[in-house]
Amino acid sequence: METTAVSPKKDIRKLTLAQLKDVLVEQGEQGFRAKQIYEWLWKKSAQSFDEMTNLSKKTREVLNETFEIRAVQVEEKQVSADKTIKSSFKLYDSNLVEGVLIPADDRMTACVSSQVGCSLTCKFCATGYMDRKRNLDPAEIYDQVVRIKDQAESHYQTPLTNIVYMGMGEPLLNYANVLASIERITSPEGLGMSPKRITVSTAGIAKMITKLGDDEVKFNLALSLHAANDVKRDQIMPINESNTLEALKEALLHFYKKTGNRITLEYILFYRFNDTLEDAKELWQFAKQFPCKINIIEYNPIAEANYTNTDPATLDKFAKFLESKNMVVNVRRSRGKDIDAACGQLAGKKKESTEE
Repeated sequence: METTAVSPKKDIRKLTLAQLKDVLVEQGEQGFRAKQIYEWLWKKSAQSFDEMTNLSKKTREVLNETFEIRAVQVEEKQVSADKTIKSSFKLYDSNLVEGVLIPADDRMTACVSSQVGCSLTCKFCATGYMDRKRNLDPAEIYDQVVRIKDQAESHYQTPLTNIVYMGMGEPLLNYANVLASIERITSPEGLGMSPKRITVSTAGIAKMITKLGDDEVKFNLALSLHAANDVKRDQIMPINESNTLEALKEALLHFYKKTGNRITLEYILFYRFNDTLEDAKELWQFAKQFPCKINIIEYNPIAEANYTNTDPATLDKFAKFLESKNMVVNVRRSRGKDIDAACGQLAGKKKESTEE
């Protein structure tokens, strides 16, 4: 297997504005240039120093000698008949992650990854069958948003409206970098997006959900639930063994109390596993404990697992029961069925082809 040599140059986007100013002054440059460079990096999303045309050639040469911009690049792109665009992104160290542009109704949503691989081994998820290689840094997450934003504008002449952290990895196991990326994305000095249009999805790490509440975050939280009793959830999501439904309930109540943000519960209906009216009743019993909405999600099957979607009539009964209990229910249809749409499929397939 080939290894890629990592450049000895420093990653400029790891510096704060103050640190960058200090480095420039040490090298005989004017300190005010730091703000100009920062604007190029975070507001204009420059991928090279040569793009920074309001800097002198000498300053750009100094930057090129010392620093690099580890810009994330689109490695492969698949466009679905339903307009979904799935991309694998190549990182500076040749690792791959993936993201998706999901056009739906009046929304253009970017789904981004937070880790290379994942350590949680959820049985229905393609990424769960990969090893976790490393966390993504804030700039790598930010770059995915920028690349997907560019796709929305170039393919559909529509601005990006929403961001979901539902790609590869568990965001709350990369807590500091995920929050730093959201800070960049929402900052007026960055992309200037509203935190209310950002949702972070977790498989359920109670102590980190509690921390989100303590930090009084402004973005939305979604819990990948998929079963509302511990026995079934343990079977498909091993993280539940150490983060039981009772622990998650307490954490979600704390999150709501501190932020006032209604929680989203994500629930895939698997055929003859979690799709009975008894399962719907258990979901209602769990969901009624705090303000929430329920997204019933259509499954994208993967080769590694035997799970399939429930049938339409069963889904309809399940949703109608919840609605009869005054729950807010949305049915999210599967997107990109004609491409490698399930999370982890495209990057995993690319990785396999390079290792053959």
